[in-house]
Amino acid sequence: MTLSIAIAGAAGRMGRALIRAASADQRFSICGGTERRETQFLGADLGALAGLAPLFMTTSDAADHAADKADVWIDFTTPDATLAALEALKRTTARAAIVGTTGLSAEQEARIAEHAKHIAIVRSGNFSLGVTLLAAFVEQAAAKLGAGWDIEITEAHHRRKVDAPSGTALLLGDAAARGRGKPLQELRLDPYDGVTGERPEGGIGFSVIRGGGVVGEHDVRFAAEREIITLSHQALDRAVFADGALAAALWAAGKPPGLYSMRDVLGL
Repeated sequence: MTLSIAIAGAAGRMGRALIRAASADQRFSICGGTERRETQFLGADLGALAGLAPLFMTTSDAADHAADKADVWIDFTTPDATLAALEALKRTTARAAIVGTTGLSAEQEARIAEHAKHIAIVRSGNFSLGVTLLAAFVEQAAAKLGAGWDIEITEAHHRRKVDAPSGTALLLGDAAARGRGKPLQELRLDPYDGVTGERPEGGIGFSVIRGGGVVGEHDVRFAAEREIITLSHQALDRAVFADGALAAALWAAGKPPGLYSMRDVLGL
């Protein structure tokens, strides 16, 4: 029996990667996809969008229509679109949602947590299995190394990415802060610009690079006076995020309502 999925933002980079990955995996069937009303891709065939043979299924601008027969909703779009879709899912058969949208405010994250009282939601800033493991390593390192080790997170993405720092960088920052037993908002340093004074001990800094077609690069540097440890991840293909999202979909389909992470999916 296949798992039926609906894909938000089907014409986007992640949407197309998800269509390709799901179409190549017999465990999945695609039942629908969405696109914004004002785009040229509304009404486009999902297969054609991904450079595949036609799937004879077209994009809709209504999440409840696209997910009408879905088991799992997969969403890598924008904060407002994601929240609207989660509300619309109440009128569908979907019993789980995979949310990889980044750039959400604290209030928007809280609203996702509210939706998770009614549906299983796997929420992550990065669905790569490698990044999930990296976050676990970062937390362990931060817990073992003292506040005298400065933590700096550097991320690089393509020029079209609209939020910064990336969701992955913040995920890694959260992991480092957990290792130090404090919330990230307490340890996060302001961006370096001008005369900043000395770096506060124990803080977590972020640096951002935007350019070209970089899929995603993240470095977490632990710097002491006499040595530096760098933990890194480089995504070579957007397919790694699609593969992770599909793994999360298989895992979440049978779970009760709740807010889960990729660590839960991997049992970390």
